[in-house]
Amino acid sequence: MQLCANKLDKKDFFGKSDPFLVFYRSNEDGTFTISHKTEVIKNTLNPVWQPFTIPVRALCNGDYDRTVKVDVYDWDRDGSHDFIGEFTTSYRELSRGQNQFNVYEVLNPKKKGKKKKYINSGTVTLLSFKVESEYTFVDFIRGGTQLNFTVAIDFTASNGNPSQPSSLHYMSPYQMNAYAMALKAVGEIIQDYDSDKLFPAYGFGAKLPPDGKISHAFPLNRDSEDANCVGIEGVLEAYFESLRTAQLYGPTNFAPIINLVAQMAAHEMEGSQYFVLLIITDGVISDMVQTKEAVVNAASLPMSIIIVGVGPAEFDAMEELDGDEVRVSSRGRFAERDIVQFVPFRDYTDRSGNQVLSMARLAKDVLAEIPDQLLSFMKSRGFEPRPALSSSSQQMHQEV
Repeated sequence: MQLCANKLDKKDFFGKSDPFLVFYRSNEDGTFTISHKTEVIKNTLNPVWQPFTIPVRALCNGDYDRTVKVDVYDWDRDGSHDFIGEFTTSYRELSRGQNQFNVYEVLNPKKKGKKKKYINSGTVTLLSFKVESEYTFVDFIRGGTQLNFTVAIDFTASNGNPSQPSSLHYMSPYQMNAYAMALKAVGEIIQDYDSDKLFPAYGFGAKLPPDGKISHAFPLNRDSEDANCVGIEGVLEAYFESLRTAQLYGPTNFAPIINLVAQMAAHEMEGSQYFVLLIITDGVISDMVQTKEAVVNAASLPMSIIIVGVGPAEFDAMEELDGDEVRVSSRGRFAERDIVQFVPFRDYTDRSGNQVLSMARLAKDVLAEIPDQLLSFMKSRGFEPRPALSSSSQQMHQEV
């Protein structure tokens, strides 16, 4: 909302006044709690304050007819602000917007008692009032928005020969390697939000039989028509199978797989689908320029990218893609949203290098930003959640 005032009382000896407003929510027991302070406007009796946003909860605790008290003060450097006057309103009154009823007389009870001719200490006028609904991630999931989960696994030679125990791709009969663990931890949570449980899964950076062609986006199940695997178990199976036949090679290119998922996301722009790409990698990106371009393009689509770094490499480039500090840019264009979340797998192993780690913690940190990223896309496009689906499917999501 935005407010202005007219002809406020002059409080300063030399100048006019430096007015600001304080909003109070009235509590059940008759006390008042401050819910908002405007900025101070210097040296004027006719201030126009900046528009501000306040949760309905803070203003009136959801009770539209509850009294909202507003005090008008003259700011003083020493903190002993002078009281100019007060008025009361309610959410319901304010929600009528700008009209003759939303012009309030600012009254000072002390002056009223002393001066016979006292009318008021000025007026405050509501200039604009607008209510926006804030939706949650759960609202969209209940309304039927599907998460589509795609996996991409790094098959570059820097991972080490899969038949050697030192390799990050080593298939031990006794324990899962870091790739499988990261995949399982993240995938098992995401699969609850994906009703068909079909996950496209790809490898990149390998030479493939029969002709030794290098591929940066090959289906792990070797089906060029349909890269879907059934459930996380299906993805793991296809991954282990691919390790037996593909030759680890290079370079480490991310852009092809990001662009592949982006193409799918570009066909589903009406808010019913959201795409999450999980890239598990051991190393340094070879195509950083192209990857940044791909991320900037993908930021305007319904998609997020999770990168889990496995092994001991330096992951500086990954931190750069994770736009928490500085938004990713390419050729002068900044990403519309922050869509990349990077976590190093080693932060979740214990000191001895033991791979028995807190999978729940890994999954939680990896997926922490997805809800807000989905919401930022929906909000930017003005999408609202559909009404909740029937109770049986809702029950499934409540259990989640």
